[in-house]
Amino acid sequence: MTFAIGLTEEQSAIKHAIEEICAKYDDHYWLNVDNTGEFPNAFVNDIAAGGWLGVAMPESVGGAGLGLTEAALMMQTVAESGAGFSGASAIHLNIFGLMPIVKFGTKEQQERFLPPAMDGTDKACFAVTEPNSGLDTSSLETRAERTNSGYRINGRKIWTTNAQRANKILLIARTTPKDQVKKPTEGLSLFYADFDRSKIEAQPIPKMGRKAVECNTLFIEDLEVSNAELIGEEGAGFKILLSGLNPERVLFAVEAIGLGRAALRRAAQYAKERVVFGRPIGQNQGIQHPLAKAWAELEAANLMAFKAAALYEAGRECGAEANASKYLGAEAGFSACETAVLVHGGMGYAKEYFVERYFREAMIARIAPVSREMILNFIAERVLGLPKSY
Repeated sequence: MTFAIGLTEEQSAIKHAIEEICAKYDDHYWLNVDNTGEFPNAFVNDIAAGGWLGVAMPESVGGAGLGLTEAALMMQTVAESGAGFSGASAIHLNIFGLMPIVKFGTKEQQERFLPPAMDGTDKACFAVTEPNSGLDTSSLETRAERTNSGYRINGRKIWTTNAQRANKILLIARTTPKDQVKKPTEGLSLFYADFDRSKIEAQPIPKMGRKAVECNTLFIEDLEVSNAELIGEEGAGFKILLSGLNPERVLFAVEAIGLGRAALRRAAQYAKERVVFGRPIGQNQGIQHPLAKAWAELEAANLMAFKAAALYEAGRECGAEANASKYLGAEAGFSACETAVLVHGGMGYAKEYFVERYFREAMIARIAPVSREMILNFIAERVLGLPKSY
């Protein structure tokens, strides 16, 4: 838990190195890619060239072998630079998303799949959510049927990020019908396969923000995958997914906190410079108090996030803390971004002051990868011992 007190020398070096890369990509860069929808290739290439995509990958395959704390620090620094979720989401999956391969893949799979992901050669997308299931993963309808050489997959996925440029796909599908398993969460399997565009159609979803990193609806028809692309045991896909939920919650939390800090920084600066009625608006308590409140909320959420990361790395139960950090981080980040817009007044609605982009992106962490309400359900049941409500 030492992170709550301060950074170690190694962590400080990581933060500084990421800040140096991010300094090349200012708010004008991120505003431009948000306007055009152009993927931030230059930024991602710089991150990859520095070896940062492998920050949490094992040293045995060329990674840095560091933990969730360092990965979270890295992702928070990216978001806090002003890149927000446009920057963080462009590299998010590479950082911890392929951890199922680390934990459940064979040595051959790790050596085959992980190095190209770390150096940026392979670009992956993660296909879980479906139009008819939402958060009810046990009701996924995408099917993977046995063939002589492996599996044939058919179905639909939605909200799959980066599918327009991906050449790999991490995909969960049902290998045993739901009515033939003891529990509905059984019979799901995880695959890491080539993104075959002759078999997968990816349609971008027009959305509110983060235009540079698109989300898609996928239509999968007769996608052939080999046995060598099955990650872990057949039918154990849901269990494998569960193992990665807590780290994902933490990463979303720290990215939202980083975005909130970027917004707070801009708002405080504007409040110092903007003079109305002969005095800077930051002299008014009506401006000061919301900004101070936003700072306190962000810092409190940050402590919970890094507590969750420390528990995870210690091999201890961290579900409540990880979920709470995602909830608190998302809410604090959103509140800070909203406050920043309001402090700017009418100019907060103008793109040239950047905070309106922060505000739009801040909604992402409140919705994904799990809703606020489901997090509160989890805490009510698992921490407070209340009966299940759904």
